[in-house]
Amino acid sequence: MSNHTKTQVYEGDCLTVLRGMNPGIADLAYLDPPFFTQKTHSLLTKDRRREFTFQDIWSSNEKYAEFLYARLGETYRILSERGALFVHCDRNATHIVRSLLDEICGKEMFRSEIIWYYRRWSNSRKGLLPTHQTIYYYTKSPEYTFNSIWQEYSPATNVDQILQQRRRDASGKSAYKKDQFGNIAVAGSKKGVPLGDVWDIPYLNPKAKERTGYPTQKPLALLERIITLATNHGDLVLDPFCGSGTTLVAATMAGRNSIGIDISKDAVSLTRQRLNNPVKSSSALLDSGRDSYRNANKTALAFLRGLDYVPVQRNSGIDAILRKGFDGTPVPIRVQREDETTTEAAIKLHKASKSKGAIVMFLIATADTQRFELIGDLPEGVVVVDSPGKSICEHLRILKDTS
Repeated sequence: MSNHTKTQVYEGDCLTVLRGMNPGIADLAYLDPPFFTQKTHSLLTKDRRREFTFQDIWSSNEKYAEFLYARLGETYRILSERGALFVHCDRNATHIVRSLLDEICGKEMFRSEIIWYYRRWSNSRKGLLPTHQTIYYYTKSPEYTFNSIWQEYSPATNVDQILQQRRRDASGKSAYKKDQFGNIAVAGSKKGVPLGDVWDIPYLNPKAKERTGYPTQKPLALLERIITLATNHGDLVLDPFCGSGTTLVAATMAGRNSIGIDISKDAVSLTRQRLNNPVKSSSALLDSGRDSYRNANKTALAFLRGLDYVPVQRNSGIDAILRKGFDGTPVPIRVQREDETTTEAAIKLHKASKSKGAIVMFLIATADTQRFELIGDLPEGVVVVDSPGKSICEHLRILKDTS
């Protein structure tokens, strides 16, 4: 955690606490209020020594809406002009929450309906298994903080889609762009795909390291994404229903200041404990993506560690493309396979790259073949570099010959 951030945690009804705060101080407010489930929620900690419990029972839709309206209104008042409001809910109250936010923030300030998608354990109940929750995203004004987040290309994306520029045709449809000679118009640096409004982030399983035992605890990865998207370093993040303190922990780790409020004494105590000793679960799904590298050659990509590249799917000649090209052209890379000579690998790379407008292509040689035997056979533009394994073998051979 950063030593330069400030975090305040208040115990009490957030309506009362918020009314005592100055307007315009928060740059982001995330609310995870009661979901109108009409249930009493309880959960034991991992050691089964402590139980967290809270009621989410209401006499009517109107009572729930009245409760939420007052607190959303005060939260909105505290937002800065460049601030954002994220409100978490599920199918029980989405219709109520959206209506309230439209009235408080204005329909024109609606930015996104974010679907948090996850996979959970099976359920024997008749019907479809709930596997998502909703987060409504509004801003205080049109001039709001927004930091773009880029993700890897889908495995279904072919190399042409990555490389070529797009344009709108006469019908307004997206089409590949070509120059006056009919050649491919190559795109610039490859950032990836802009973050969409469906977020595939794992639900906290019972054995997750960061799980505290609080019934409605959200994963740190979810709050980290929201904070990264809508705030800058040093901004203030507000959570009026902080529960187990996930928002505050995520904010502090990201170098943001934060304020948390909860009516539960146990929740406030838990939040303070987590702030003193934050723990985050690792996720292979988030690190690699659920479909990441489904068709790309994992063995080949292992040779590219340290390079900033885009893995290429569904292409027999190219394994990856550097995100930054050369002289406005793409830089394809191929790793030599065990069953092919260096020349054969070079020809495959050249053939696949020629139609992409590449000037220089890199082949990573893995076979123990003398370099001077290849120079005359290489297609134009193909540069052969040794893999670490091949380079070590050649150096050992040289040392042996000179000893």
